[in-house]
Amino acid sequence: MGKTTAQKIFDAHRVDSPVEGVSILTLDRVFCHEITTPIAIKDRVFDNTKIKAVIDHVTPAKDSKTAEQGKVLRDWARRHDIKDFFDIGENGVCHAIFPEKGFVRPGFTVIMGDSHTCTHGAFGAFAAGVGTTDLEVGILKGVCTMRDPETIKINITGQLKPGVYAKDVILAVIKMLTVNGATDKVIEFAGPVVAAMTMDSRMTLCNMAIEAGGTCGVCYPDQVTVDYLWPFIQGEFESKEAALAEYSKWLPDADAKYLKVIEFDAAALEPMVTFGYKPDQVKTVAEMTGTPVDQVYIGSCTNGRLEDLRIAAEVLKGKKISPNLRAIVSPATPKIYSEALAEGLIKVFMDAGFCVTNPTCGACLGMSNGVLANGEVCASTTNRNFNGRMGKGGMVHLMSPATAAATAIAGVITNSPLYNA
Repeated sequence: MGKTTAQKIFDAHRVDSPVEGVSILTLDRVFCHEITTPIAIKDRVFDNTKIKAVIDHVTPAKDSKTAEQGKVLRDWARRHDIKDFFDIGENGVCHAIFPEKGFVRPGFTVIMGDSHTCTHGAFGAFAAGVGTTDLEVGILKGVCTMRDPETIKINITGQLKPGVYAKDVILAVIKMLTVNGATDKVIEFAGPVVAAMTMDSRMTLCNMAIEAGGTCGVCYPDQVTVDYLWPFIQGEFESKEAALAEYSKWLPDADAKYLKVIEFDAAALEPMVTFGYKPDQVKTVAEMTGTPVDQVYIGSCTNGRLEDLRIAAEVLKGKKISPNLRAIVSPATPKIYSEALAEGLIKVFMDAGFCVTNPTCGACLGMSNGVLANGEVCASTTNRNFNGRMGKGGMVHLMSPATAAATAIAGVITNSPLYNA
């Protein structure tokens, strides 16, 4: 019987099966941030080269409590000589900076105390968010207990229209699956649409697998993956062709068994946006056109990468945001910020009237740098529209950077001029 990508990774990392359907896996990476890690750490680590840590959720600290969380992580990283710890000034949003540093490879097992760890499956890895106990064991022992994976394969065909992006695809997929449709499952994203995506877009796709209940989203490692990783792996392989051959062993077998295979033709897909308070409450932007907003936010581990900023800046160039709203952009890492500055993108945002902030997760979960007041509405490129997610009593509409930029100009939800219906 053939195997899926996740099954192959499990087989390569399994050290025990205490009960049927459950495996104990060795871990290639344990990622940590200052919100969930402090309560999980003891005075020992299994391997200080495989643990990567960052202060990213509230940075700089906004009050004594968040300062203390940062201090606990900072002191722990220093005590154990964590080789890759990213403090204020060098830090970025965890699910952007860790791939950017080359820490994720095809076939890896990755855990973190953060639900959007599924982002890293874009590299052909198994990456899952875990709770405090599993994170503690991972830090101490370098292992994690996981249910053996069942996989849903989504074959995305057709060709995306201009102005339709990975964010629109994943919103449409979540609408189709519902928020419980992939609970405890791995989602394999396959097909020509995914093959044509950049790594930035694939990370957007996998980032929101959790919003359909998925443990992990997976894209197949290919030449795009190798090209992205080449600066970090060129000492390990004689050529890119050799790297691709090695990574191809993680591709699913032709006769792999799936829980279900879904064919999704994206050729007619329009820009999408959420309504209500669940990620599967999704409509076309056209259906939501004219909905007023108080704030526009561009950033996060979903859409704060350079590709996203370029798209938004293309819409914003030479324009001004509506006087009826405020707009915030947060590049996801210092490298992205620097590159956006060099390309003139930051000037485009500032000339348009955006507030440009340092890399941080703060606004996404309503902790800092863009919290909503009761009754306010935000057009956001983030990943969750839960009730109060960005501030008590606030409403969040999730959308692509292009739609968010167009909305900032119009003052109401609207399609971007990049969309060609």
